[in-house]
Amino acid sequence: MSEEALLREDICRMAKSLYDRGLTAGSSGNISARLSDGRLLVTPTGSSFGRLDPARLACFEVDGKQTGGDKPTKEMPLHSAFYETRPGKTGAVVHLHCSHCVALSLLPEVDPDNMLPPLTAYSIMKLGKVKLLPYFMPGDPAMGDAIRGLAGKRSAVMLAAHGPVVAGKDLEAAVYAIEELEETARLALLTRGANPDLLSAGQIEQIVRTYDVEWD
Repeated sequence: MSEEALLREDICRMAKSLYDRGLTAGSSGNISARLSDGRLLVTPTGSSFGRLDPARLACFEVDGKQTGGDKPTKEMPLHSAFYETRPGKTGAVVHLHCSHCVALSLLPEVDPDNMLPPLTAYSIMKLGKVKLLPYFMPGDPAMGDAIRGLAGKRSAVMLAAHGPVVAGKDLEAAVYAIEELEETARLALLTRGANPDLLSAGQIEQIVRTYDVEWD
């Protein structure tokens, strides 16, 4: 099986896993992933993660021209911004509408520069700081501009009242990271108001140094 065929299958398989576990519902969520030759595969607009067809994924050439598949997600500005600002670090982008992340984004006490409290080492290792961006109308190109404004310093952002977007070195890394984001958001909500014992500044520094985490 060719690299392209394998990636098409992997996108659909991982999307269905996310859908089956309730991490995105209906026709929400989108995924893009790069092939080694620079071409981009993207999930279609209005499609359900539970029923994706590998043959219908949109395909884009390096110059941005679509050469096959259905009409891509309207959230392409989100994906393009990560590929443009994090070259060499972004091989896939995943955007979901997972419930705990969205719920956390609505709380007034959330720090917009780092929306996740330091509850676990793995959230820091896989995500670094997660930037909370303001609300945008779905499909608004300004979402891409907001990500470009971060100058490639964040691999994960949360769109207020919308959902998380995570870039990874490959499809597997991006999926695992966004799952960690949702799990940490769930823990944050479960422990809200309970004065949880957070990781100390020293413990965070050790994780950042040991695992070369982006923490600016």
